[in-house]
Amino acid sequence: MAILTVTARGQVTFRKDVLNHLGIRPGDKIEVDKLPDGRVGLRAARPAAKIEAFFGLLAGKSHKVATIEEINEAAAAGWAGEP
Repeated sequence: MAILTVTARGQVTFRKDVLNHLGIRPGDKIEVDKLPDGRVGLRAARPAAKIEAFFGLLAGKSHKVATIEEINEAAAAGWAGEP
């Protein structure tokens, strides 16, 4: 357990090993959730991804073109938990 000191300005410095454990680097944001029992949850704030960032992600990765039937079968198998 790490013990942190609060400055007069209400600031806290986290140890490097704690930040590494959370995957937080300089300039990143931290999300804090206040829990009802007086504790807090702490995690790296990750910006929500936009669908536009996904478009074209797999372009050029395959030469096979799937039919709509093949896509529907693959989606149904995935929802059913089949490999």
